[in-house]
Amino acid sequence: MSAKATFAGGCFWCTEAVFERIEGVESVVSGYAGGHVADPTYEEVCSGTTGHAECVQVTYDPSVVSYEDLLTVHFATHDPTTKDREGPDVGSQYRSAVFTHDEDQQATVEAFVEDLAADLEDPIVTETEPLETFYPAEDYHQDYYDDNPNQAYCTVNIDPKLRKLRDRHRELLAA
Repeated sequence: MSAKATFAGGCFWCTEAVFERIEGVESVVSGYAGGHVADPTYEEVCSGTTGHAECVQVTYDPSVVSYEDLLTVHFATHDPTTKDREGPDVGSQYRSAVFTHDEDQQATVEAFVEDLAADLEDPIVTETEPLETFYPAEDYHQDYYDDNPNQAYCTVNIDPKLRKLRDRHRELLAA
């Protein structure tokens, strides 16, 4: 039986590329959550006026990869201590967030963040809130890295995240 998890950690192209490589992840969809405008477009979200974060919704097999493992990947591949910024992307649409699907996920995230915070100098600014609605992004955003691996943004911003993932969490990667 599949489960879902929804994460925001900067540009969804980066986040999607990371989670697509995890064993037990069945699909990753780039999209928008956490805002107040129904069915926003990329241009509206980028304006910073809709309240949405660029995020990914991960469908995974919990018998293969745990929610805690997905949290480990999320927090290891972006900076959860920088508000409204990841790399060159600035604005509330690039904030760090975990959108929980149920009370168990909420409790797990809270405990995870508390443990992680003890090891960091700066405070964690990751927002945690129940997911109300997830809006899939436009088709051209889906599988962006896989379709555009040599694009400058990808080589400068996504490749280092994938190296970090391979170096620190090789055990979680799909074969």
